Amino acid sequence: MTYVLSQIGVALKDAFLMAWAVWWALVLGFAISAIVQAWVPRRQIESALSGTGPRPILWATGLGAASSSCSYAAVAIGKSIFQKGASAAATLAFQFASTNLVWELGLVLWVLIGWQFALAEYVGGLVMIVLMALLLRFFVSPRLEESARRHAQHADTGHQHHAVGTELNLRERLTSVSAWSDVAYNFRGDWQMLWREITSGFLLAGFVGLLGDDFFNALFLSSAPGPVAAVENVIVGPIIAVLAFVCSVGNVPLAAVLWSGGISFGGVMAFIFADLIVLPIIAIYRKYYGWAFALRITALMFVTMVAAALVVDAAFTALGLVPDTRPTRDDIFSSIQLDYKLVLNALGLVVFAALFGLTMRRGATDPVCGMKVDRAKALRLEHGGRTYYFCSEHCMNRFQTERADAGSHSVRASA
Repeated sequence: MTYVLSQIGVALKDAFLMAWAVWWALVLGFAISAIVQAWVPRRQIESALSGTGPRPILWATGLGAASSSCSYAAVAIGKSIFQKGASAAATLAFQFASTNLVWELGLVLWVLIGWQFALAEYVGGLVMIVLMALLLRFFVSPRLEESARRHAQHADTGHQHHAVGTELNLRERLTSVSAWSDVAYNFRGDWQMLWREITSGFLLAGFVGLLGDDFFNALFLSSAPGPVAAVENVIVGPIIAVLAFVCSVGNVPLAAVLWSGGISFGGVMAFIFADLIVLPIIAIYRKYYGWAFALRITALMFVTMVAAALVVDAAFTALGLVPDTRPTRDDIFSSIQLDYKLVLNALGLVVFAALFGLTMRRGATDPVCGMKVDRAKALRLEHGGRTYYFCSEHCMNRFQTERADAGSHSVRASA
């Protein structure tokens, strides 16, 4: 029992040290993402991506790269633009870009395992989009695509936040408390959506880090001929990601442990690419589009992720960009020292506290979902002599329905 408790303590300590190594990068990445989300209205994104052809795919790639890296948010926005007429190719391009070409993911990869992985992530994201556009019709027919669109249009719209962007130019935004409030609420919203994923990723990395290299050598072929090992690694990598249930930035810590344990460069990249096909997200695809479309786009994404990982692995190997050495467990889990990370983490804490503080000073709590909203911009409702604030029409309508049901139940009980 003493040994078990000591190992748990080691895993928790390693998880904290890994989080310490990338805290500043997470805050910076989320802050940049929040600025883009707050100052580029969602209606402009939806308008640019509506329709078919290569132009919406190019727009989807650019706008996805400038948006949040939250896999769940990417899928929700993807459904919204698909409902409004965007092609399946543009929808999937947006999802690939918004989870593989974003600031925070590249920063965390760079800090944890090197710039080569950050570069490979961006190159691989573009390769996946190209492959997806080329292979789409082998998996999804026009008839099935239109059937999925009708399904999405009749599906529950779910939790769509009220648009609160302020029409200001850049100079006015930089000096406007209201504009920075928009940034703060997007920043807080992303953390609320992703903190479980990120925490789970670090905890998994801490506990998986206890496993010896023999475990990884048995799981991933390393002694087989090069091509055989490469193919096996890029297939097993996404399967582990799917079973781990961790997506978005949260899978980077575990990717670092896998790289340290012996998995190939391509296997690591395939694992990171697979954040859009974890089981909870596949269930969302089913709800939005129906089983037929959900299974086919999942298969399409798996194929493109595996193929892109192989392409990136081959290209980086040919160019001599695959790192020659692997980090040790001590390198990955780092330590707390008086160095640049301490200064950057302190600055990150200041930015984090400032943005969260802005949501608390100007905010109210949505009584339905618990989300913090800006009182000056949120949807509001007077009920029973009190003012309630809501993040979306979905929550406000649900509140009204629940209060109406409670009132009728009270009348029946009195009778």
